[in-house]
Amino acid sequence: MATRALRAFGAPRPRVHFVANGDPADLAATLPALDPAHTLLIVASKTFTTVETLANARRAREWIAGALGERAVGRHFAAVSANVEAATAFGLDASAVFPMWDWVGGRYSLWSAVGLPIALAVGFERFGELLAGARAMDEHFRTAPAERNIPALMALLGVWYTNFWGAQSHCVLPYSEDLHYLPAYLQQLEMESNGKRVDRDGRVVDYATAPVIWGAAGTNSQHSFHQLLHQGTLLVPSDFVLLARGAEPADAHAMLTANALAQSAALMAGKDDPQAPHRALPGNQPSSTLLLPALEPRALGALLAAYEHKVFAQGVIWNVNSFDQWGVEHGKVLARGLLPRLLEGGEAPELDVSTRALLARLGGAERARRRGRVPRE
Repeated sequence: MATRALRAFGAPRPRVHFVANGDPADLAATLPALDPAHTLLIVASKTFTTVETLANARRAREWIAGALGERAVGRHFAAVSANVEAATAFGLDASAVFPMWDWVGGRYSLWSAVGLPIALAVGFERFGELLAGARAMDEHFRTAPAERNIPALMALLGVWYTNFWGAQSHCVLPYSEDLHYLPAYLQQLEMESNGKRVDRDGRVVDYATAPVIWGAAGTNSQHSFHQLLHQGTLLVPSDFVLLARGAEPADAHAMLTANALAQSAALMAGKDDPQAPHRALPGNQPSSTLLLPALEPRALGALLAAYEHKVFAQGVIWNVNSFDQWGVEHGKVLARGLLPRLLEGGEAPELDVSTRALLARLGGAERARRRGRVPRE
């Protein structure tokens, strides 16, 4: 998200690529365009045990070793991890492991050594500006009175619409193509942090916590889902993210800004049409507009820190722990138990009937594939 947002500040080299999905197609689509002799691979894993990350790392290791020999692995890999021992066991020199604190969750980690690819892409001076913008927002959140405190106001508005108006989702609309990944970034930040049903005291809550976060970059979003925002039956608060100064040419940026302002105005005021009710817009759809001076490192740092503090403040109000993710952890545990069944087969009486049936179906499809036949539906 950050390297895409700041790509205007990057040099032609190094080119930075990201592979995260456990589906090997992600890595397979990336490697052919790269030269092993001129590629550095950074394995970012706090525990150095994340299954998807290590699976990709092992495949990338085989790619390097196959092209350059086993002795080249140490010169073409670095790691960001709190588990130096596991990283060195992978074949890295301890000096190539950038440490991070073990209490930093991934969704809060770009300010740490996890941000190394950002620093490589835009330079360490720009990375320092990103940190400085976040630090300025930290100080604002810590010292500004509530009525002028940006993260606090964002948090309170979110609680107001979620808990008092029944809004179940929140839309993020950056009017900047370089902020294309911002909605997806905020999905993890907000829903993994506050998607909780038990409070800090161990009690099941009887109120809504995190809404569903979704969105897309404008103006593309206008042609896909703004119709629902304007005339649908759901209350959907929205955040518009605008740039006071954008890319040249100036008339193109003015067009982009005009569209964003028009959308927020239409959501607020609506439009009457007594002769054609299907053309009428009810309005009264809430939105906030976050205006950045420009998409620069300092401004991006402040924006992301504002959302982080918003999430923390809402966690305080809802009395949930914004820094754990046990639902995610449980899914990983189940996956580790299922993997041997998929690879080796066999009975699995301890599993639920639905999962057993799916495993049997998958096993039958695999046996048919090996015989060169497709199973009948």
